[in-house]
Amino acid sequence: MSTGKYNWLLWLFYFMVLEVVVFFGLQWLLSDVGLSNQYQAENTIIPNWVKAVTFILLYLLCLLFVVMLISNTVPSKHRKHLMRWVYMALAGMIVMVFLLFL
Repeated sequence: MSTGKYNWLLWLFYFMVLEVVVFFGLQWLLSDVGLSNQYQAENTIIPNWVKAVTFILLYLLCLLFVVMLISNTVPSKHRKHLMRWVYMALAGMIVMVFLLFL
């Protein structure tokens, strides 16, 4: 296995660990917000909307913090690869919002 492929797999592992930690951390933090049973006659969309928007904003804040931290520690020749991970994180955020309500 080449060193470049090994580094990419290692960064993918770090990325996945970070995504799982952020998801479960935000899920725990927002556990009291919203309604767990969405299929009730008296259920309104407002509590779950607040939970989704709060999750998205806190996730973006975490993502911004991590990007700033990594861009300051990674050599400048590798910073161009950082946006690929940011786009993957944003795509993953959409999946996480749906998983938040399961």
